[in-house]
Amino acid sequence: MSVDLLVERGAGRVVEHAPLGALTTYRVGGSVRALVQLRTYRDLEELGPLLGATGLEMCVIGNGSNLLVADGEQDILAVKLGDGFSQLDWHDDGGQVLVSVGAGLDLPVAARRLSNEGICGFEWAVGVPGTMGGAVMMNAGGHGSDVASSLESARIWRNGVIEVVGVKDLHLDYRSSALAPGQIVVGAELRLLRGDARRSGEQIREIVRWRREHQPGGANGGSVFRNPSGEHAGRLIELSGCKGLRYNSAQVSEKHANFFVVEPAGRASDVYALIEIVRDRVLEVTGVALHCEHHFVGFEELG
Repeated sequence: MSVDLLVERGAGRVVEHAPLGALTTYRVGGSVRALVQLRTYRDLEELGPLLGATGLEMCVIGNGSNLLVADGEQDILAVKLGDGFSQLDWHDDGGQVLVSVGAGLDLPVAARRLSNEGICGFEWAVGVPGTMGGAVMMNAGGHGSDVASSLESARIWRNGVIEVVGVKDLHLDYRSSALAPGQIVVGAELRLLRGDARRSGEQIREIVRWRREHQPGGANGGSVFRNPSGEHAGRLIELSGCKGLRYNSAQVSEKHANFFVVEPAGRASDVYALIEIVRDRVLEVTGVALHCEHHFVGFEELG
């Protein structure tokens, strides 16, 4: 089956030949055969059973960070969760707080709202430009913490059914999980702590200040490589002489070597080539094999 039935059932929720690259934080790259925008759980119930029947490979996009889409059009079905998946609710549980987060909610929004309520332990997420769903998929983290440190369970769509999966069964590791590309995280349950809202707010502001001081703005996809055990990828890239290295429209950031920036109207293929060049040079100079943190549409994975 093509996407025709999705269009027929979609009531405007399906965009054919969608410019997916423009929805990523790199803001370069091409289009996909179709983009399905799921606004509510009812949309997922209606369209979910049809997604696998299109015969197209499926990818899920959150805020588009850590994602690089190849130039041209890819025979891919992209799925994006809308406002109906952006809830944030909580209740106290014996000194702790159980928090339910929709997969479409931006991490910085969740971090700030929880902090304002004196719900602590999620401040680190204010500097991560992604959604809760993407954070669960890759066990996102920063500033000494990660999703695994507070996750109780996740609600996962697979094969037309939503299941609650406990954190142990997700096998969260450093920037990875056991979840497959054909599965959709629709929500997560966190266990956090009550604390001092003022102190939590100070921590939020310090993280934001640090990020602005040490990481580049503009069109970039976030950290390119995972940090090797006991080491920092950015330091290894700099030691290998790659800081500021340019390949056509893409460049290793002068501000932080583990971030790559791309010019407006640049090409995704330039970013991909630069990732390969830097990875190979770091291996040659330091003997350390870097593993890419990005996911790719239309390119071979570089994990």
